[in-house]
Amino acid sequence: MTARSEKTARPVVRVENLVKRYSKKKLAGPGAEVRALDGVSFSILKGTTLAIVGQSGSGKSTLALCLACLEKATSGSIWFEETDITQLTEKEYRRIRRQIQLIFQDPVNSFHASWTMLEILTEPLALQGNVRRDEMRARAHVLLEQVGLSPEMEGRIPAELSGGQRQRLAIARALTLEPKLLILDEALSALDCSVQAQIANLLLELQDSLGMTCLFISHDLAMAAHLADEIAVMSRGQIVEQGPPDKILKEPESRVTRELLAAVPRLNFSRPGMAES
Repeated sequence: MTARSEKTARPVVRVENLVKRYSKKKLAGPGAEVRALDGVSFSILKGTTLAIVGQSGSGKSTLALCLACLEKATSGSIWFEETDITQLTEKEYRRIRRQIQLIFQDPVNSFHASWTMLEILTEPLALQGNVRRDEMRARAHVLLEQVGLSPEMEGRIPAELSGGQRQRLAIARALTLEPKLLILDEALSALDCSVQAQIANLLLELQDSLGMTCLFISHDLAMAAHLADEIAVMSRGQIVEQGPPDKILKEPESRVTRELLAAVPRLNFSRPGMAES
């Protein structure tokens, strides 16, 4: 039985009425207030994937940063298991951050340019301070194999890798500390279609084998339907529609969802349990 078939009703993440405001300064006089998030609420069950889909400027990336403890919410709650992380001190934040990993569109800026793949993967373990060097290397090799890369590549630096290989490396590093939540912020959008499909299938395989809980953020409704158990559509800082992929694709209720569907050149993805059109 796979991890996906053993899902429980216990949420790993529960977001309640989340608001994030920014001040937009002017050269003279008071600045305007921008609401990047305006009362967002949702939950993600253990072992499942929620996709947040929306156009540029809808608030998707701000939501990712708040969940990853990289931005402080203005108001509302983010419950990570039994802890409201909006109420934590900076020291407490650091403890939670290890359990929530964020992967960006192009991970190259998050890699040290001169570090080898082995150094990139062992750094999080080295910071723990209680793992032997041989154990760290063995763990790095396991991670490389899990994401479809050869351990023999351990000496390469990021500049020597293709875009797909860099994204696989980013996934491997995110898994190093065995996080409870993996956030992917437009993590596939910079890749060509064939590589996108390969990485998407890798994510599904990892979720089945590791029981990962994921938040997948994208503007691509087709890919969201392929990966997610549920889709939430965002516009202007709010969730305007939410439901299972089959319903979102075939019975869209909001204008924003219909526009996103119209922008999809093909809807040829399918996943177990989704009805064929």
